[in-house]
Amino acid sequence: MSAKEFLKLIKDEEADYVDIRFTDVKGKLQHVTIVSDLVDADFIEEGFMFDGSSIAGWKSIDQSDMKLMLDTASAYVDPFYAEKTICVHCTVVEPDTMEPYDRDPRGTAEKAEAYLKASGMGDTFYCGPEAEFFIFDDVRYSVSMNKVSFQVDAIDGAWNTDTDFKSETGVGNTGHRPGIKGGYFPVNPIDDAQDMRGEMLSTMKRMGMKVDKHHHEVASSQHELGLIFGTLTKQADEIQKYKYVIHNVAQAYGKSATFMPKPMAGDNGTGMHVNMSIWKDGKPLFAGDKYADLSQEALYFIGGILKHAKALNAITNPTTNSYKRLIPGFEAPVLRAYSARNRSGCVRIPWSESPKAKRVEARFPDPAANPYLAFAALLMAGLDGIKNKIDPGPASDKDLYDLPPEELASIPTVCGSLREALTELEADHEFLLQGDVFTRSQLEGYMALKWEEVYAYEHTPHPIEYKMYYSC
Repeated sequence: MSAKEFLKLIKDEEADYVDIRFTDVKGKLQHVTIVSDLVDADFIEEGFMFDGSSIAGWKSIDQSDMKLMLDTASAYVDPFYAEKTICVHCTVVEPDTMEPYDRDPRGTAEKAEAYLKASGMGDTFYCGPEAEFFIFDDVRYSVSMNKVSFQVDAIDGAWNTDTDFKSETGVGNTGHRPGIKGGYFPVNPIDDAQDMRGEMLSTMKRMGMKVDKHHHEVASSQHELGLIFGTLTKQADEIQKYKYVIHNVAQAYGKSATFMPKPMAGDNGTGMHVNMSIWKDGKPLFAGDKYADLSQEALYFIGGILKHAKALNAITNPTTNSYKRLIPGFEAPVLRAYSARNRSGCVRIPWSESPKAKRVEARFPDPAANPYLAFAALLMAGLDGIKNKIDPGPASDKDLYDLPPEELASIPTVCGSLREALTELEADHEFLLQGDVFTRSQLEGYMALKWEEVYAYEHTPHPIEYKMYYSC
């Protein structure tokens, strides 16, 4: 959509407002709403000034002026606002030079795509993320000096088989609900979120998003909707819209959606598997005659992902909670191994009939990640593998969870904590700096924010510590 077409859309929709949106370092969508009468060709060309010092991890107060530049091709009508509003994603630039701001995640994604083209290794990077989420009916938590607690509840939760709903609602307990790890995927009434997910997917379709399916996931109250693959920056935009729709449709149903990787103990956590492929001159670069019909370039790409997996964890698994998912026993891809169809390694090659569908799936990322940074980092790791011909070693076609201890010990793992991941990123980040896609300043600012989270987590007593240690 050109600037002219964007202005025509505002007029045709009789929009009252234009919502200009950008993403902060941690991956949260931010916005400011402009009266549509003020949005003209000059506004689009000149951009919108805002205070960058109010965004965590960005500018200091003495250098706070920043500018949002509209990407009119990303425009869509917001389905939730009462007043007709056109939304558009933005990149961030320095107002004096109009150069991209190096800590803007969307700008990083754009630079990663440009680096791919300049490298000659390919010209188009496709990614297809599969982001899971939980839906709860009640969420309560407390973090204070003398109390740390959380409590979640969901009518369809496996723990509610004997709950007396009738005394509170007048409606009895129907008894239809999935058991622990039993949500994949019975029909309703066990799956009672069919209509809500359908509304989520239909809303996305009306917004112009390319979608294909929805279903209940393995854990109680866990779900997934299907996005059709796209190019890096556009697909990161789509994940931001995906989260936005899910949060707001759930809210309209009186429920709460979360992309937190591990909101409950004892059941599966939430991942964001990322399917990836590189194309060059209109041809799929990953199709070939090697293992699982992959090309040599695809194997090198996997080699780069496996080599840099621990550093990638700091970006693809960026919360302390992420590592409560990345533990053995819950279908969690903790082992740095690859295989065709085998889901127990952190890289999988999905089965496909067509060379055009040949792709590599990174299974360790989760949806708490900033999608612009996560997709860009995965691409940079893979390109480093191709550039330096990193051999991924032999494939692991066994069930990695059932290996004997001595064999399991020989397979390296991903990180076990955010502290470890940040330490790994400090030691291994040169591959991200190639082509100035990421910058040292950007990574330092990102890690500073994440170290704050580590310290807050590590300095706070946990309720289970009272259970284990209070009477010691």
